[in-house]
Amino acid sequence: MLSTGGGDCPGLNAVIRAFVKHANQSGKWEVLGCYQSFNGLLMEPTKLIPLTPASVSGIHVRGGTIIGTTNKGGPFAWPVKRFDGTWETIDRSDEMVKKCEILGIEAVVSIGGDGSQRISMALYEKGLPIIGIPKTIDNDLAATDMTFGFQTAVQIATDAVDKLVTTAASHNRVLILEVMGRDAGWIALNSAIAGGAEVCLIPEIPYDVNIINIVINERISRGKNFAVIVISEGAKPKDGCVSQIINDEIGYENVRLSGAAVRLKEELKIAGCQLDIRETVLGHLQRGGIPLAFDRIISAQFGTKAFELVENGQFGNMVAYRYPNIVSVPLKEVISKMNFVDPNCNLVETARGIGICMGDSSIY
Repeated sequence: MLSTGGGDCPGLNAVIRAFVKHANQSGKWEVLGCYQSFNGLLMEPTKLIPLTPASVSGIHVRGGTIIGTTNKGGPFAWPVKRFDGTWETIDRSDEMVKKCEILGIEAVVSIGGDGSQRISMALYEKGLPIIGIPKTIDNDLAATDMTFGFQTAVQIATDAVDKLVTTAASHNRVLILEVMGRDAGWIALNSAIAGGAEVCLIPEIPYDVNIINIVINERISRGKNFAVIVISEGAKPKDGCVSQIINDEIGYENVRLSGAAVRLKEELKIAGCQLDIRETVLGHLQRGGIPLAFDRIISAQFGTKAFELVENGQFGNMVAYRYPNIVSVPLKEVISKMNFVDPNCNLVETARGIGICMGDSSIY
């Protein structure tokens, strides 16, 4: 049984297709897709989707996932409405494991990011035969060199930077582009370098708005009356907190990050920025569309490797990219460490080396 959990991501369908095609070659396995992560197994009636070579034909070029996904609910936090109209969440994980046994499901493959793999690990500890596949545009899983969907998200963000440069120059403006990434700045850092932004702000390096204003004023003094700033949604000022909104969605446990670009615009105004400032929030555009060739290829590698782990009974592991090989890593190791940008890494040094301000005292 295949499950796609968390946010949607370019390459999900390519993983599904690869797994199904490889399983079909064995001639011994029937593959089912669980609707909306694990929720389809807990729904009444159960919503499981047969996956055959015919049903997955050509889907590797499509964004999204044909079996649906969600980052709400799940076996450990199933939303239930009380008689008084209020909501609570209950643990249905034991019921889910039992249901898999009753239905004769011999293996579960969970395609998802950090939150999904934490659920995978907890289910494995309850006896569920499960394999993980890393999926996140944030590229924040330390157990793998790369997650599928990340490169496509970076390309979309880079295209946005390219477009904003021309309109910023035309209007003599500071244009701020807010990108996704949660607590990791990989999308912002890569797209800022690729697109030639003047400033890049990431969660791992708290910024000083006065430093940013100095950089903008120096550009003005050189006759460059515009600037493009790429800011990660999880970026924060020195001695400040991330910008977020109150989340009241039942069964959704993640903090909702929102407003980093708007806050920076107001901070720059207060700091005395001389130019007009506008913000653009790229949002879910980063999750959609046709996956790049790189993401299609790594998705195919992940899908085929996952089936091999299933056939060999190597449950409790996640497939991972360790250049140049696709390997397996214990789920316990997967959830033990996140992949954050090291402020002293080569990519940050590269950004500084080409004149990108990272918002701290080390401007170049």
